[in-house]
Amino acid sequence: MAFTLMFGAFIGLFGETALNMALTNIMADFSINSATAQWLTTGYLLTLGILVPVSSLLIRWFTTKQLVIASLAFSIVGTIFAALAPSFAVLFIGRIIQAVGTGILLPLMMNVLLLIFPIHKRGVVMGVMGLVITTAPAVGPALSGLIVDTLGWSFIFWLSLIFYVALIVFGLKQIDNVSQISKPTIDIVSIIFSTLGFGGLIYSLSTIAEKSITSAQVYIPLIVGSISLVLFITRQLKMKQPMINLRVFKYPMFALGTLLLFIGMFLILSTAILLPLYLRTSLLVSAAMAGLILLPGSAMNALLSPVVGMLTDKFGVKKILPIGFLFTSISSVMFIIIISTETPIWQIIIAFLIYFVGISMIIMPSQTNGLNQLPRELYADGSAVMNTLQQMAGATGTAMAITLLVHGENLLQKVSPSAPPVELIAAGTKYAFYFIAAFAVTGFIASLFVKRVRV
Repeated sequence: MAFTLMFGAFIGLFGETALNMALTNIMADFSINSATAQWLTTGYLLTLGILVPVSSLLIRWFTTKQLVIASLAFSIVGTIFAALAPSFAVLFIGRIIQAVGTGILLPLMMNVLLLIFPIHKRGVVMGVMGLVITTAPAVGPALSGLIVDTLGWSFIFWLSLIFYVALIVFGLKQIDNVSQISKPTIDIVSIIFSTLGFGGLIYSLSTIAEKSITSAQVYIPLIVGSISLVLFITRQLKMKQPMINLRVFKYPMFALGTLLLFIGMFLILSTAILLPLYLRTSLLVSAAMAGLILLPGSAMNALLSPVVGMLTDKFGVKKILPIGFLFTSISSVMFIIIISTETPIWQIIIAFLIYFVGISMIIMPSQTNGLNQLPRELYADGSAVMNTLQQMAGATGTAMAITLLVHGENLLQKVSPSAPPVELIAAGTKYAFYFIAAFAVTGFIASLFVKRVRV
């Protein structure tokens, strides 16, 4: 049952970033720019961010099996739409439908794993789940590079479709109903505030790559999103049966773990969109070669995630988390130093390898230690909060990465109007990594305040 849920989540999360390696092909096929193309990733993450807060309600209204069937149905329909897309609009709609499927499955997986495994096995189980959550988006660009060069970008979706169908045929019979159905009242006002809040903020961040902050298209969603989010939080704290129980933030290690998780996902998704663009349009390597360059880092993350789970059980998060953020900080600074139009490929491989050694030591320990402080009845709320902020971190990371990339390009263009595109992309990528490094250092400082939760 755990394998079925994890594998379904893996395919969905693989889809988060798999198209990043194909963005240059899609931009050429549909005659769009990078700021428009990034909506294929940002829109996907934004849908997850909007849907996941509703997940704690869905888990209490429908059986585990019903939710898994609904998730796979949405995923399959969205995948077929995207694979056959004759235009960018249809491709984007397909991505949104896909994201609905993943948005149902992700929080369900976390909640079920917390229920079906005893607490002394949780470190290892969360380590494997951390492997799914971090490896899928990390491996996405690496594997899809090979697919794009050999078969074409639409085959990224056809491959996902095969796995989704296999899950329906072989996996559904493994699913038992483990959630308790209590059918709490559905608060429509909370859902509207949540959607406008998260949706407005991410839309604003994504649009700022093309428009200035003074544009109505940027500041109106920003104001609406901020106000809606404040109203959503206020409403949740006043309700007897809130949509998401934000009182989970009364537990300090949960609050800190969620912050560190947010930073970790920001680091993963921002590099997942920046590096493929840089490798393909500045270093001018093929999609397959770009995938192979990123593969060692992704593989290292996959190998270390279960090991980190065991080390966390043995030594505690207080020793693991700061080391993870230290690695990501060092490698972010390395990227700032080495990125140019003539960077040797081996330097990118080593920096990315160090980066993902750090990532493997951030996601799972942050989640496990945070959730361990919650009482059993708050697991669904805690996982819903963490999953929501994870997806918001991914959407924010993707949107900010492209915004900073474009801003860095514009700064160089002002100084050197005749600079070729390869130099513009390199300058934009380097500029974005200054902010990524700042996030990594912030995470390192925050991780020093972590205390191990004794369960």
